[in-house]
Amino acid sequence: MKESKYRIIEEYILKQIENGELSVGDQIMTEEQLSQMFSFSRMTVNKALNHLNEAGYIKRIPGKGSFVATPVYHKSSISISSFSEDMKQIGLNAGSKLLTYQVVKASAFPDIRDKLNLNNDDMIHYFIRLRTGNNIPIAISYNYVSANIVSAIDISQLNQSFYGYLDSLGIMRVAKDMELSAYLPDEQQKQYLQIDNTALLVATHVTYTSVNGREVPFEYCKTCYNGDSYSYTFN
Repeated sequence: MKESKYRIIEEYILKQIENGELSVGDQIMTEEQLSQMFSFSRMTVNKALNHLNEAGYIKRIPGKGSFVATPVYHKSSISISSFSEDMKQIGLNAGSKLLTYQVVKASAFPDIRDKLNLNNDDMIHYFIRLRTGNNIPIAISYNYVSANIVSAIDISQLNQSFYGYLDSLGIMRVAKDMELSAYLPDEQQKQYLQIDNTALLVATHVTYTSVNGREVPFEYCKTCYNGDSYSYTFN
């Protein structure tokens, strides 16, 4: 059976994305250029681009053109995989950019203090990072780490995988108590994620480690994902 003309265009563009000729954010040839290249009608080209747009491979912006879209990661609500692991699964290079870091008393964050079973005078490492996939902003993470367990942090490592850093310190861990919610971003989050009023998917969890044979909570993490790049499947 002869292959449909619009499928030929779809496969051509998908091949460019798969072999790296086109990366996330790159602009695709215009309808007119593709029409001339394949000697197909503009209607056929439009159909191909619409199919790719609906499938999430590209994003069509009226008046600007078509661009390679950031892959959407469909994460199970019971999954506790890290951001770096999520990015690896969809073929993107995970990145981190430290936005702010400070060490404060647990009394500054009463809710976090209670989740980590800390006293008011115990210290917490508090840092915010922009998380990226192939240098595209995807999420913002807010981490609160007990200094009782991690006494000092090499902040140069926070521009990489924090959990990879914990691995290098020999700190074993397990994530529990995951919760999901959604809300609109504030102005700062809009700026960091380069979005307007796209809803954020917010995932929180408490991380535990073993101390003298018992599980001790030592980290609370809140990650705010760009809703255009992440979706959760509830199991």
